[in-house]
Order: sequence, then C-alpha cells, then structure tokens
Amino acid sequence: MFWQEKTLEQMTHEEWESLCDGCGKCCLHKLIDEDDQQEVIHYTDVSCRLLNTKTGFCSDYANRKRQVPDCVVITPANVYDLDYMPPSCAYRRLAEGRGLASWHPLLHDGDRGPMMAAGMSAAGLVDSEDQVTEDLELRIVTWPLNDSD
Repeated sequence: MFWQEKTLEQMTHEEWESLCDGCGKCCLHKLIDEDDQQEVIHYTDVSCRLLNTKTGFCSDYANRKRQVPDCVVITPANVYDLDYMPPSCAYRRLAEGRGLASWHPLLHDGDRGPMMAAGMSAAGLVDSEDQVTEDLELRIVTWPLNDSD
C-alpha cells in the first residue's frame, strides 16, 4: 500500500494517477460567495463539458488542459492549496493525513462498486455545461461534500 508508505511527493506518476477514484466531483462547477468572508464553496450539479456524465471520467484526460485551459491539474506541488476539492478526494484526504476512504477503488482491487454504492460519484447525477441554460446559482447541490468516512 504505497499511499501509506510514501509521501505524495515520493509517489511515481502511475501511483499518483491511481489515487484518483474517477468520481468526477472535481469537474463540477463551483461557486464562491464573494460576500461571504469565509469564502464558502458551493458545488453545482453542472460539470465541465469533458466529463462523461454517465461514468464520471474525463472524456479526454490526456488533453484536458489544452481543451479546457482553466482545468486544474492536481499535482503534489499544488494539492495542499486546493481547498475546493471535495472532502472525499483521495488527494485531499492524503494531503490532510486522513488516508483513503473505505470505499476507494484501490482498497477493492480497482472495483468502483463500493464507491458507487457509497454515493461518492458524480456519475448519473450531473449535467454537462453544454446542456445547461439556467444560472449556476440555481444548480447548487450539497451531495459532493459527503465524505462517508
């Protein structure tokens, strides 16, 4: 279990990439209330146009930054500053010293079933930004903040 033996900075590229559970929550549009001094982050059920809303995976992961210039690529160098990542995110959990969630695919031989059963995926719960016409403020949801353990 490399994630227990290495720091995020020590991980190989393959190990780093395997931490992503493919939930798609990081691809959701988020709003920050500028009038709120705490800068609370509000998640919406509207995703980046590259997110496959049925699977929760990016449809062009290798080229995502080229296609969506404001896509944030999570790295060991910036993970500690990305406080808008969902609390269930493995990168965030490890950066905060919490370990992987019990449903994480790495703990289940790559099986995403436990993650889906725990309600941790955006798959089937979101619409692509290409399909949404109303204001994002009308699409605010709280379920991406769930963190089952």
